[in-house]
Order: sequence, then structure tokens, then C-alpha cells
Amino acid sequence: MEKRREFIKKVAITAGSLAIGSKTFGFTASSYNRIIGANDRMHIAIIGLNGRGDSMSGTFAQQQNVMINTVCDVDSRTIPKVQKNIMAIGKQNEAPKGEVDVRKVMQDKGIDAIFIATPDHWHAPMTIMGCQAGKHVYVEKPLSHNPHEGELAVQAARKYKRIVQMGAQRRSSPMAIQCIKELHGGVIGRLYLAKTWYTNNRKATYLKPAPVPDWLNYELWQGPAPRQAYRDGLIHYNWHWFWDYGTGEALNNGTHEVDLARWGLQVDFPTRVSSVGGRYQFKDDWQTPDTQIVTMDYPGRISLMWENRSSNGRKIEGAERGVIFYGENGSLDTDGENYTIYDLDGKIAKQIKKQGSTDASIQGRNTASPSLSMDSLHVRNFLDAIRNNTLPSCDVELGYKSVVAMQLANISWRVGRDLHLNPKNGHIINDHEAQKLWSRTYEPGWEPKV
Repeated sequence: MEKRREFIKKVAITAGSLAIGSKTFGFTASSYNRIIGANDRMHIAIIGLNGRGDSMSGTFAQQQNVMINTVCDVDSRTIPKVQKNIMAIGKQNEAPKGEVDVRKVMQDKGIDAIFIATPDHWHAPMTIMGCQAGKHVYVEKPLSHNPHEGELAVQAARKYKRIVQMGAQRRSSPMAIQCIKELHGGVIGRLYLAKTWYTNNRKATYLKPAPVPDWLNYELWQGPAPRQAYRDGLIHYNWHWFWDYGTGEALNNGTHEVDLARWGLQVDFPTRVSSVGGRYQFKDDWQTPDTQIVTMDYPGRISLMWENRSSNGRKIEGAERGVIFYGENGSLDTDGENYTIYDLDGKIAKQIKKQGSTDASIQGRNTASPSLSMDSLHVRNFLDAIRNNTLPSCDVELGYKSVVAMQLANISWRVGRDLHLNPKNGHIINDHEAQKLWSRTYEPGWEPKV
């Protein structure tokens, strides 16, 4: 860890030619050389403006010494709305430029950092593009669509010496940090299990062939994914449930709880992953499971489990989502901010609530933002990391380790058996069929390369 911190502290502004496979966009390392000082205004581009991106554009616009230069989306309808919202905040005098093509954003030498809230299949390729273009990157979870391109994103951040933050907002929450500090201090003794969960009441999804809407650049929306005919009902949210673009509920929401659990357990890569479940509630077009139970074994006699019910909203332990840590002297449950410590008999030993916290403080099913306060803290941490040349709280490498755990769970589910893994890097051992899912098929010419 210290070596990595020293490495990031020595960040120098460099960039390489921008290449996704054979699609090269022609600028060089010398085209970006601005050193960002502590008092300099940071110039940001927001990429992906529906839902989460719309919410986070406001979060970025409210930060000190920040200007949003550009907003970008393949859905041209979203651009004027987000431009108007940013100007309404009143911290910049000029409306951000609107772009449809992300490649033009990468070519803009005036942009210091990009925020990515696109569909999952774009996350790692766009992160790599950003690093190669000399831009720091805040990418929403999951870091990648598959483990291989997640590894490439880590390599790109290190090679081009960029700050890359993944959107695991609990990593920047003072209450979560305090909670984890108590766990690591032995408040419930040696930890051996973390149980995590997510519930929702999602409805059936049916797709139907349709002409591409005139407001959508569908070619760019697909980007690295193999080409398919447009289907009504896929965009802008239901792509989550289709393997070419999404990663299911495991990465859509499970990433948050599993990241917090892995942080508390102080584990890196598992030795075994198992996943069972299916699309049980409806017979519709979903490809990913709505009901999924994942178990992971880690070195040191430690396990982690995640339970998902996407289409049955009954809460677990009274909460829509959460984490319980089990230790030799008791247990601790948390929603990512508030936490309660229990003894071995289940009696409350200590309860910590964030000041002003209510049952609605963390809205576990809000797709735009489950917690605006955590969003702001995580964005601020990202900007501070750029200004101070330090690792952000959810550095790309930390994000990768949490994301790959859930990607392995999906691979286990897709092949229908346990996976045995190398605990040094999470790679699958002795399973050729599963190993093929470590990467994916890309549209020719869009293969990510570092």
C-alpha cells in the first residue's frame, strides 16, 4: 500500500495516444500538460446524463473551484435539461457545452477530469480512454463489465498516472470510516463472516423490435458491444439485465455492499465463489437473475455472502439493503452510515446514528442517488486526490477487487458451478468454460487496449 501511495504522490501529467482497438483519435502525450494547483479551477466533463448522471452533475456543479465544461450523452434530449440544471445552481457563468460523441470530449485539452455514468459496458473502455487522454476519472460502479477490462483499467491508471475513483461512496463517509475503524480495532473480535443483501420490487421487462429514435445515437450507445438491432424497452435502464451491456443486480447494487464488507473483512481475492438463483418471479426477457445467493470463501477462514431479491421487496433485517459483520464476540450491522453493535446473544451493546439521520436518509432503491451527502463527500475526495496527488478513497485497484468478486459470482451462476480461484489475483483455476467469461466479445475495432 505504501509503495502505491508513493507512486500516486509522484503523479506527473502525461497522456498517450487514445486507442480503443483500431479506432485511434490522434493526439499525443504532449497535448496535455496543465499542472493543477490547489487554487486552480477544475474543469470537468459529465458523460452519461440520465438518472445518475443528472443527479451527479448537480453534485459536481456545487463543489468549490469546479467548472463543468461539457455534458455528453448519446440521447440528445438530455443535454439541454442538464445544462439548465447546472446553470440554476449558480456557480458558473457559462453553460457547459453539449456533446453527443465522447471521443470529442477526450480530445478537449481544457478538460481535467471526466465523470462516467454510462451503461456498464462503457465503464472500463471509457476509463481507459480518459487515462490515455490525460484526464482523471471518476467512474460509477461497476468499474468494468468483465474482469479482463477491469485489469486493463487498473493498468491504464498506473501507466498514465491518473487518479481513478470508483463510485463506492461509502468509502468517503465519515460514519462508514468510523464503523470500519471499530471493526478493525476488534470491537466484535476476529471477523469471520459478512452477510450482505439487496431487495427491490422490479417489474417484468419485455423488449420489442422498433426503429431507432431520432434522439438516440444508437451506434455510439453500443460502442464496444457487439451490434444488435434496436429494441424498445432496453434504454435507458433495462440494459442492466442483459449480458451484452449490463451485469445484473450483482454489480448494479451488490457492488456497494460487497465493497463495504470486503473493506471490513480486510480481504482481497476469494479462493472459491458459488452462486445460485435464477429469473424466478417472471417469465420475461431478463437474462440475469432476479433471485441470487452468492457465497465467497477468502483466505484466513473468512466468508462473505450476498442475497438478492430484485422482484420481491420484503426487507431483510428490516432494511432494503445492508451489511452484517459477524465476529467471535458479537455482530455489527450497518447501512453504510449508521451502525449497531450486538453481543453474542443479540443484545444491543452500542448504537451509532449519523446526526439528523432518519429511516429515509439512505434510500436504498433510489436509482439517481441513495445518499446525496455521501455523493458530495466522495466527489470532494476525488477532487482533493487530484489536487494533492494522493490516492482517492476508492482507488481503481480497490474498486477492481470488489467488482471482480461479483463478476466471478455471475460467472459461477452462468456456468452452473462453484469456481476455484487463485487468491493472489482472483483468476479462475482449471475451468476453461468459466475462464472464457473472464473477458467478452467486442465489436471489431472497439477492443480496449492499454
